[in-house]
Formats: sequence, structure tokens, C-alpha cells
Amino acid sequence: MKDGTNSCIRVFADADHINTCKKRMENVNETIQVLANALSLAGNEVRLKILFLLYEEQNLCVCDLSDVLNMNVSAISQHLRKLKDGNIIKSKKTGQTIFYALNLEFSKLFQPYFSLIEKNQIHNPVS
Repeated sequence: MKDGTNSCIRVFADADHINTCKKRMENVNETIQVLANALSLAGNEVRLKILFLLYEEQNLCVCDLSDVLNMNVSAISQHLRKLKDGNIIKSKKTGQTIFYALNLEFSKLFQPYFSLIEKNQIHNPVS
């Protein structure tokens, strides 16, 4: 900011500590990118509902999701495509039907959030 209200007033910079932090960030950069992408995709309400349903039910087809969420198949398919492109979900064709499931890695990642949803423990804060 031009007025200087957000300026740093540090007297001494610990170069070793800063370099240690930089190296740590380099080591986890790829994981942070994957996590940020997953959280970004799950940040959409419809996609979060889809992920929760896949977590709960293990395998669902686009028609199942469409019926449960009361949305058209085309809209659900677009969300599934984004989740699949992000490697959050996988698909398996059985006969003419494609079933979707959460990838295990992301099932573990989202499990604490889904647990809160299952217990209905997240509420809007009162302003």
C-alpha cells in the first residue's frame, strides 16, 4: 500500500530460517498445488454435494446424481468432467452405464469435512 500501513517493521531477518522455509516450500510445492486444486473444485456447492454423495454411496452414475440433486444430466456431467479432470474422481463403465467414485486419496482428504456434514455440525455464524 502507498500509505505504508502494511509495511514490515522487522529489525533483523533470520536468513537461515527464511532459507529453511523456502526449501520446505519447494519440497511441498507440488502437493500444495494438488491440494489447492482439489479444494478449489470442491469449493463449488454442487461439486461438494457430488463428492459427498460419492463418498457416502461409493459408486453412482450420472442419472443417480441427476435424480438426487434434481438437476439435468448435462449439468451434472459438466461437474463430473471437472472433478475427473482434476483426478478427484474416477469412472468405471459397466455395460452401458458409467459409474463414478472418489479416488481413495481424495476420499481420505475430504473425510473430515464429510464427517462434519454427516453430523450436521456446520452452521452459518450468526452476524
